[in-house]
Amino acid sequence: MSRTVLEVADLRVELTTPRGIVHAVDGASFELSAGDALGLVGESGCGKTMTLRAIMRLLPAGGRVVGGNVFLEGVDLLGLDAVAMQHVRGRSIAMIFQEPMTALNPVMRVGDQIAEGPQAHLGQTRRQAYATAIDLMRLVGIPDAKRRASSYPHEFSGGMRQRVMIAIALACRPKLILCDEPTTALDVTIQDQVLKLLVGVCREFGAALVFVTHDLAVIAQTCQSVAVMYAGQVIEAGSVDAVFREPRHPYTLGLLRSVPDIEKVSDSLEPIDGSPPDLMAPPLGCRFHPRCPFVENDCRSGDFPLRLVEVGRTTACIHQERALESVREHPVIAGA
Repeated sequence: MSRTVLEVADLRVELTTPRGIVHAVDGASFELSAGDALGLVGESGCGKTMTLRAIMRLLPAGGRVVGGNVFLEGVDLLGLDAVAMQHVRGRSIAMIFQEPMTALNPVMRVGDQIAEGPQAHLGQTRRQAYATAIDLMRLVGIPDAKRRASSYPHEFSGGMRQRVMIAIALACRPKLILCDEPTTALDVTIQDQVLKLLVGVCREFGAALVFVTHDLAVIAQTCQSVAVMYAGQVIEAGSVDAVFREPRHPYTLGLLRSVPDIEKVSDSLEPIDGSPPDLMAPPLGCRFHPRCPFVENDCRSGDFPLRLVEVGRTTACIHQERALESVREHPVIAGA
């Protein structure tokens, strides 16, 4: 049985803004085993990126963790001081950001940027670290790596810059890699190459992977399990195949039915009615109930934690059989 690398338990993050307190993450829980990939999906503003930043302890100004735990192989990262956390970042956890041009240092050669981690965390000399950087550039498919190591980020294409980011993430062979929509700015052919590369090298290195994206097809391609977030909470989780074939939460069902089907001609998609709630004052009860087609009176009050519905499947919906009945009448598979 695979060991658990990451366990996020009842994580709560607040942001102080001029308008008030935003409950950006409000009780998110999930776990991940070594060598596996977990997808975090949901609408913009549901808390996906804030969850990753809380794990890394890199919250924006005004952000703070107000509850919960984040365990990396049994060590609670939220209990570490700033110095100890600096040793964790890069060495045990790495993060690949959405836009590499803003994540890379524009006035520093890419070889030196990749070599920073091995020097700081592995005790390598500058010469050793630079040789490691060149090897990693070859590993991630950058041609003529020895020459290109002396280039600056602006001399690379978007796809090649993202390969540099992957090399930086892998430089110290971390146990966990967090990916915040790393292929959003790439065209579909380069995106496919980068995704295959990322999954391949993570499996080779034995690293666990958390992948944030809006693209359900990307999750189907890269991940074994998925956690669906809504209004700061994880509202459904399980294997990608099970969740995408038979969702147990109306929100997940709505997401899947919003995906265009290239095999079926339709005049319009099936959007989810309404808008996500204001996280400064979220609705009582199930946060999805104002938009839910299956809402009942008991959905409007009380707590809605994740409940086990079958082995490896959890949902926060107390009427999950309604979504199951609906999808069995009208099957839907993400990306089909």
